[in-house]
Amino acid sequence: MFPFHRGTALEPSCVATARRFVDQTLTSWGNLEHAFDVQLVVSELVTNAMRHGGGAAQLRLLSHEAELACVVTDYSRTVPVAAAPDVFSEYGRGLRLVDALCTAWGWLSPEGTRKVVWAIIAS
Repeated sequence: MFPFHRGTALEPSCVATARRFVDQTLTSWGNLEHAFDVQLVVSELVTNAMRHGGGAAQLRLLSHEAELACVVTDYSRTVPVAAAPDVFSEYGRGLRLVDALCTAWGWLSPEGTRKVVWAIIAS
């Protein structure tokens, strides 16, 4: 588990910090086969938390048998929605990338003003 500090949860550097956490965690687990995909998914989820969710609160990585779960908690209950495809737009492809790389993804709002977005990657 990696807790983001409230003061830096809206700074772009928190995305790089999240990627480093992924690299360190997967290295400690001896599971580097899908490290690039996991880093990309986490980058997208943390960026969305930063841009649309009031900041990233927490990142969790979980491993169970042949699956890795990336779980990002943010400070909003706003439902994540994949943007309509637009080849000319600079933004809006993040959740489509997550959908393409993951076997499943979704969200829930378990408490108060927070939301949890999760994504499963087959390892």
